[in-house]
Amino acid sequence: MDALVAFAAALLAFRLAGLLIGKHRATRRPELLAWGWSLAAYAVAAAAIAWGEAHGWDARTFRVYYATGALLTAPLLGAGSLLLAGRRRAAPVALVYAGLAVGASLAMPVHGAFAAHGIPAAQDHLAFLPGRLLAILANSLGTLAVVAVALRSLRRRPLGNALIVLGVAAAAAGSGLAGLGAAGSALGIALGAALLYAGFVAPARLSDLSWPRRATVDPT
Repeated sequence: MDALVAFAAALLAFRLAGLLIGKHRATRRPELLAWGWSLAAYAVAAAAIAWGEAHGWDARTFRVYYATGALLTAPLLGAGSLLLAGRRRAAPVALVYAGLAVGASLAMPVHGAFAAHGIPAAQDHLAFLPGRLLAILANSLGTLAVVAVALRSLRRRPLGNALIVLGVAAAAAGSGLAGLGAAGSALGIALGAALLYAGFVAPARLSDLSWPRRATVDPT
């Protein structure tokens, strides 16, 4: 059951990532590309959970899950928010960091035996340096960028920014619900991805929504 829930979350996140990247191709807005890649990383993390729950966790599956879920998703979300705020330097910094994160995930030593089911705890398999420290810093800075930009532009994009903050909170809650196991984390990914996507594409004002207009009669 956990594997199926995680697989469904991966499909949803992949679909939403594809929609964002498609919107980037149509509009050339750089933040959409960063957000699209962040949801793609989120989807790979969910897929790693599905694989681990279906076939048993090992060092390779854990590396994929940790690289995408712990090292890439939040920083790319933060880079997208900074690009939305006009900080164009965020793009090359995010690109360099992504390469560093992937390299670190491949090089970091992984130790200990893995249980057949249940998302492995990072402290049981990774030393604090460099992997866990890098994840703490990257997630903290990425989340800080998302929340700071959302609060700064809350009056201009109240609906979108509220949904983005809720998406980040849903993802964090899913990761913290250890009692629900892999299914809880997968549900957090699915809900977080859906809320984030809705926030990314929400109109700046509620009045911009395409509500159907009532027909009027010309008095003349």
